[in-house]
Amino acid sequence: MDARPRVIYLPDTMANWPWPRAMSPHYEAVKAEVDASFRNFKDLSPESQEAFNKYDSARLAALAYPNASREHLRIGCDFINVLGIVDMYTDIENATVTEAMVGIAIDALHNPHKTRPEGECILGEIVRQFWARAIQTTSLPFQRHFVYSYTAYLRAVVVEALDRDEARCRSIGDYIKLRRDTCAAKPAIALYEMGMDLPDDVFYHPVVAELTECITELMLIDNDMISYNREQAMGDENHNLITTVMVEIGLDRSGAMAWAASYHAEVEKRFADGLAKVPSWGPSTDVLVKEYLDGMATWARANHCWSYETRRYLGKKGPEIQGTRLVPLLPKVNRKAASTAAKANVAD
Repeated sequence: MDARPRVIYLPDTMANWPWPRAMSPHYEAVKAEVDASFRNFKDLSPESQEAFNKYDSARLAALAYPNASREHLRIGCDFINVLGIVDMYTDIENATVTEAMVGIAIDALHNPHKTRPEGECILGEIVRQFWARAIQTTSLPFQRHFVYSYTAYLRAVVVEALDRDEARCRSIGDYIKLRRDTCAAKPAIALYEMGMDLPDDVFYHPVVAELTECITELMLIDNDMISYNREQAMGDENHNLITTVMVEIGLDRSGAMAWAASYHAEVEKRFADGLAKVPSWGPSTDVLVKEYLDGMATWARANHCWSYETRRYLGKKGPEIQGTRLVPLLPKVNRKAASTAAKANVAD
């Protein structure tokens, strides 16, 4: 008889985070616009469309970029949709197929005005349309920084697929290093630069880079804690911090959740300490730097709120679970059958 607890306790990791929840006033208008636009991708099945209703990219964008213009909020929303569709397609494929899909996405990113080949995976056209729109109203420094970080994310997705093929569970250190890219936080943070000319010597400054790493880690910790239940049910929990902690340290689920919450608190302190070390580049640049750093801190709050406010990880019980902190453990499903069904859902 299985004596393990049938309920998971989710610590409230963001209880002391100084940046409050905020929502863009353009949320409803942009959501309607993006939803209508996304329905134009006829190759997506009804099941895939329903998955994106649960994803609610407009809500995440509105929480993450509350002060963005309507046009830049639309770009942020489009990007989150791009992340969602890449996840949907690659999470169920082996490394070889994933690498081919990633190649299509990278080619579309570098050739936004090129007509995509007939019969190609829909990823190419979705990425192409997103980037063709984005480059019309965004700064060149942003575009350089985004292409670099988004390409790093895509290449990391291939490594994740290879790990999945080999049923590999990484060490905590190796996992966090890879997850910093697969969580896609860095290109998402880069979107705060859309209207800025942030110099490279600022963007790549060691203190700013360390602050970016801190926010990336906060986001991956929260995401892995909240998504763990769904992933363990699907048999896809190896690419998750909770599993790596359980395996390496020998903790049970509750112990691993507590470990992750403690690590989260350590990273929060690193971020606060790092803010005190940010140098000055002069008044005009310092204003941009503050806006950029406040933005990335807002992303950490947005990621946490969205995880409970949408149906992606916790179904309709997200708000209730946010209050009780208790998640009923989901039963295991047949991974092969689930993967076959998922492939049918995204098939052309």
